[in-house]
Amino acid sequence: MPEGHSIHRLARQFDDVFAGERLVVTSPQGRFADGAALLDGRVLESARAHGKQLFLRFEGSQFLHVHLGLYGAWDFGGDASFRGASSIGAPRRVGEREVADDDEGAAYAGPPPPVGAVRVRLASEHGWADLRGATVCSVATEPEIEAVLARLGPDPLGLPLEGTDPGEEFARRVSRRRTPIARLLMDQSIVAGIGNVYRAELLFRTRLDPATAGSALGPERALGLWVDAVRAMTDGVQAGRIVTTDPSYWTCGAGTLPDPEEAHWVYRRHGLGCRICGTPVRLADEAGRKLYWCPACQKG
Repeated sequence: MPEGHSIHRLARQFDDVFAGERLVVTSPQGRFADGAALLDGRVLESARAHGKQLFLRFEGSQFLHVHLGLYGAWDFGGDASFRGASSIGAPRRVGEREVADDDEGAAYAGPPPPVGAVRVRLASEHGWADLRGATVCSVATEPEIEAVLARLGPDPLGLPLEGTDPGEEFARRVSRRRTPIARLLMDQSIVAGIGNVYRAELLFRTRLDPATAGSALGPERALGLWVDAVRAMTDGVQAGRIVTTDPSYWTCGAGTLPDPEEAHWVYRRHGLGCRICGTPVRLADEAGRKLYWCPACQKG
């Protein structure tokens, strides 16, 4: 499932290539036909991400609300002007991965015929975006979007609500729970946007024992965890992938992102030696998700 940094990149992509454009909205698959009819011909005004939720605001205060879930992804394509800050070459897919367009430089002849179960297609004069496999794809009003946001915790990449400090709010929510911090970080009502990779990596970077109860952290350690989440996820937005290790551990040259094998401290490294102390990284099931940690380094 894409984590919060990918959804923020996705929102930025939509702002760059579609904001201010009057879009043709269809549902080639047919399952979203009624919703597409409500949005068809409207101008897309802005895009916003909060955690793993994407909100596309159309004129008339109508929103397309999307949660990609485990299998959802957006495909993009268009002419040479259809580029955004989050594109890698010409954007092809934003979901679990992003890949460069093999046809970059080819003449644009409009959107291609839909391939597979395309839930919704957005198209402008210069490009298109297809959504497949999303857990949530619905049209919502502004009060309905506000209700969704009210159920979510603060987002390390989001804007603070008026009169609130998101780090302090995170610490407050954590401190009220005796639940292990490893589970709280995956609870979107506590903090929005952190998934399994960031969960493991943040706990290692802050040297926290995954079993530590939220109520036992104390405000200083909770705020430290929040600050590191902001730092790590901001790096993820900029890089387009999750890289949490220090450059001193990379074998690639300066200015180049490392191979996936060098990108993480503990995630998917069970049985291998900890990069810091050499102790084998452990793996356990935590509420149905895989949890990775170093039992020697993470004693806090």
